Amino acid sequence: MPDPIVVVPYDPKWPVEFRTIGTAIRGALAELAVRIDHIGSTSVVGLDAKPVIDVQVAVESFDQCDPIVQRLAAIGYRYRADNPDLTKRYFREPPGAKRVHLHVREHGSWSEQTALLFRDYLRQHPEDCKRYAETKYSLMQQYQHEREHYVEAKDPIIWEILRRASGWSKMVGWRPGPSDA
Repeated sequence: MPDPIVVVPYDPKWPVEFRTIGTAIRGALAELAVRIDHIGSTSVVGLDAKPVIDVQVAVESFDQCDPIVQRLAAIGYRYRADNPDLTKRYFREPPGAKRVHLHVREHGSWSEQTALLFRDYLRQHPEDCKRYAETKYSLMQQYQHEREHYVEAKDPIIWEILRRASGWSKMVGWRPGPSDA
C-alpha cells in the first residue's frame, strides 16, 4: 500500500530545510539554474501542508537536460524520466533523505510563472490559505491512500485560487521577486 496522504500544521522548519536543499542545488547546478525557488504549500508561512519540500529550478532550456541530470545525480537526486508532465523534468530526493519534489522548468514558461504566482498570491491572502488547507484536510480523509485522486481532487480549488491570483496580479503589477537560492 502506498504511503498515506498526510497534511500537517505549518512547520517553521520548512524554510530552513529549503535553504539547505536550495544551497546544495545551487552549488551543483551553478550557472545552469536561472532561478531556484521554494514553491508549493510549504513555502507559504502558516499554510498546512504535506511535509514535502517543493523546489522549482528554472533553466534556460531543456536542451541542457543531460548536464542537469548528471549534476543533480552527483548530489543524490533521482531523475524520474517517466513523469508524464512534459512542462517539467522531475526529480526526487536522495535515498534516505526527507521527501523532496524537484521540478525543473523552463524559465519564463507558463508552468514556472504559475507556480510562483500561486505561491506569492497565497502569501498575501490568508483567507484563501485557510480554504485551501480545509480542502486538503477533507481530501486527505477521503483519499488517504489514493495519491492520484487526492491530487486531481485539489484541481477545482487550485483553479479557483489561480483565477483570483490572476486578477490580483493585474492589480498589483505582480512580477516574481528574486530567486530564493
